[in-house]
Amino acid sequence: MPRRLRTCAALIAGVLAASAAGAATLSIDASAPTPAPLKAALRLGSAVAPNGDTLGANARYLTRNGAPWLPVMGEFHYSRTPASQWEAELRKMKAAGIDIVASYVMWNHHEEVEGKFDWSGNRDLRRFIQLAAKAGLDVVVRVGPWAHAEVRYGGIPDWVVNAMPSRSNDPQYMMLVERLYGQIGQQLKGQLWKDGGRVIGIQLENEYNIDGPGKGAAHIAALKKLAQKAGMDVPYYTVTGWDGTIYPTGEVTPVFGGYPDEPWGVSTKELPPKETYAFRFDTRVSGDLGAQTAAHAPGTAETDKEVTPFLGAEYGAGLPFMYRRRTVVSADDIASMLPVQLGSGVNLMGYYMFHGGRNPLGLGGTGLEESTLSGGYNDTTMISYDFQAPLGPDGQQRKVLEKLRPFHLFLHDFGSRLAPMTVRKPDVSPAKPDDLATARFAVRSEGDRGFLFVNNHVRQYPMAAQKATQFAVKLQGQSITLPSKPVDIADGAYFIWPLNLDLDGTNLHYATAQPLTLLDQGKAGVVAVFAASANVPVELSFDANAKITAAGAQIATAGGKTLVTGVQPGAGAAVTVQRDGKRPLTIVVLTAEQSQQLSVVQLAGQRRLLLSADQAYVDGNALQMRSVGDSKFRFAVYPALTTTPKATTTAAAWSAAAPRSAAAVPSNAGANAAGDAPAATVAVRAAGSDGIFQAFEASLPASEVKASITQTRTAQQAAAIVIGGTAKAAIQPLPENFKAAAAWQINVPREQLKGLDDALLQIDFVGDIGRLYSGTRLLDDWYYSGYQWQIGLRQQAALLDQPLTVSVLPLRADAPIYLPKEARPNFGNEQQLATVRGVTVIPVYQLRITP
Repeated sequence: MPRRLRTCAALIAGVLAASAAGAATLSIDASAPTPAPLKAALRLGSAVAPNGDTLGANARYLTRNGAPWLPVMGEFHYSRTPASQWEAELRKMKAAGIDIVASYVMWNHHEEVEGKFDWSGNRDLRRFIQLAAKAGLDVVVRVGPWAHAEVRYGGIPDWVVNAMPSRSNDPQYMMLVERLYGQIGQQLKGQLWKDGGRVIGIQLENEYNIDGPGKGAAHIAALKKLAQKAGMDVPYYTVTGWDGTIYPTGEVTPVFGGYPDEPWGVSTKELPPKETYAFRFDTRVSGDLGAQTAAHAPGTAETDKEVTPFLGAEYGAGLPFMYRRRTVVSADDIASMLPVQLGSGVNLMGYYMFHGGRNPLGLGGTGLEESTLSGGYNDTTMISYDFQAPLGPDGQQRKVLEKLRPFHLFLHDFGSRLAPMTVRKPDVSPAKPDDLATARFAVRSEGDRGFLFVNNHVRQYPMAAQKATQFAVKLQGQSITLPSKPVDIADGAYFIWPLNLDLDGTNLHYATAQPLTLLDQGKAGVVAVFAASANVPVELSFDANAKITAAGAQIATAGGKTLVTGVQPGAGAAVTVQRDGKRPLTIVVLTAEQSQQLSVVQLAGQRRLLLSADQAYVDGNALQMRSVGDSKFRFAVYPALTTTPKATTTAAAWSAAAPRSAAAVPSNAGANAAGDAPAATVAVRAAGSDGIFQAFEASLPASEVKASITQTRTAQQAAAIVIGGTAKAAIQPLPENFKAAAAWQINVPREQLKGLDDALLQIDFVGDIGRLYSGTRLLDDWYYSGYQWQIGLRQQAALLDQPLTVSVLPLRADAPIYLPKEARPNFGNEQQLATVRGVTVIPVYQLRITP
């Protein structure tokens, strides 16, 4: 189709007409020179690997082999997940764009009884680190000894808490910490960066703002010495930097966080707009992050901000449910924080939690969770640590992961360019987080290059649409106004746009689409992939001498620039740039939905683009695909595969035996529970093309899994909820009060589950607290919130010979707790509710694709 050319006069007339209609220009001056980063005031550990690879840091960013490095880190707690699932789950994290996995070492998970350490099974830290390295992930170990993590006493064992002061340089306490660190050091031996391993960081303590003799900076310094004495010699040592944290300058690097709500709060109403959605130009600390001790003055992290990089460790990829406050967040509530954090200068994007889990029970079946019964500030569920995470406790991919992954792709391929850039403040910005009318944006730039960050989303509050808007950015030596015509930026929109982006030697003056990834195909050229932004028309502006082919788009040259407009997002080749003497450059602009289905994988010997709505990750030379509820798979790849791939499925036998130990599970077992049936070949069919992508389909036999449910006990009158605890708010009912719970028996015939990778039992209930049992063994529990409760049956296969029981404690109409508006039940004339509205079992299918 021949390209259509717009004349300069028509282009200029359109801009003038829009201006006359009352267009708003949002201005920002980013022309000041970017100073060279200061040398960080940090005493790093050994930072050179045996192969010569190096890690480092300056006052602005991390470095890898001397180059700027802006990685993505995600929290995943090994002791809250069955060891048999670790390898697959770590590979899923890698496929989601995670570079570093972080995990707490929870002391009471390992030494519940004094002197008896357990590093086996689900507590095998060493094996977890080895599998992370196998999946291509670096590791940060958060060694405590106090972790918080919604664990009893912050992870410090009862016998320590009962006998001595903790979180200080008390000699008896420090002797025990030294023993703990010695144990951890043995687990990490040979796995450190300096040994050729992937452990690159150690976090000491957590949320530490305690001062006084033997506390404060002196305590953190003492912990670092003990860690080094135990052999934990790593490039990076960190502490959490919020709530007035205190640490010895130069010995550790502060890491920061931010959450979209405060489940640890005491309000039973919606909170005011959170500062997490507003760009920060003067501080790195993001409001209340739930520290259990009170800060009395600005901490070291604030005074050190000019000499340490701005690193993140706990930007909420979800939120926990706490008894008195049960906040449900949407995928956009989470993903919209990324342009804000990156636009505020964050140079390590760290999430808590990225993968949900379940708490182990202590000896005698006691809970190890944070609870007011043990003096904790919060009440949390005994088993569930779902956290609304991008990857659920059973490895299920959630919508928030799809919304986050495009930003991770951007950071993987463009993070090294962003990291050295400094934050520029707009001429006008919101004065307070509750200003919902003023535009929220920022620029990070260096010289004449940069990125524009925009956020028009605030959780639970409508933002004013920015009508007829253009951005005027003054860079060194030039100014850029974009788009060419004013556009509306809708409530809920958020995105990143490039300014003077170098694409393999061609300068992209600007784009009203977000960069995702670059695919270098050698002599065949480079493919740059972008994502369309929130109903904003796609424009690409190049230097005037660019030779452009753009089917179906309009191309005009004016003011020394060539502007491409009318680009229709899709998987086709939108724009091709021919360069004399150079390989071609192809630009593909995906729709927002397609961008959420995009992964970049190493497959069949080269880096490829993968489009699929199904969960996918790479295992060796194969692509593992997982589908929840649908036995049909569809995926598309670019560049095209030379042969039709083969697919196999390995069926689970669901035997009565207990699940095999982690050590007995082969790496290619497909994560089945117990006993594998022979691998079955499945036909993979070519399905034409999705634009430049080669498409394939495959189908597995569909399984219909039915569960029966019978009520066995009716609810009794629930006791009034008590106000108390250290928070002086609603506290979880005492164990004796659960005698009021109603109960239902659930029967899931195990033979229905044969051939499945897993099956998710989904319990739809209304009440206060739900608990799932096999006999008297508690399998999972849930605070009612309107968020869907699921539990994978793969790990419970040995328990399905007997019916399961779900009990529901009634929710009182006068309960002084926070529930989302959409989840608040209609009590009518009832004083309490306890009902199970339905139980379903969702089959999970897995397919192994071998090119």
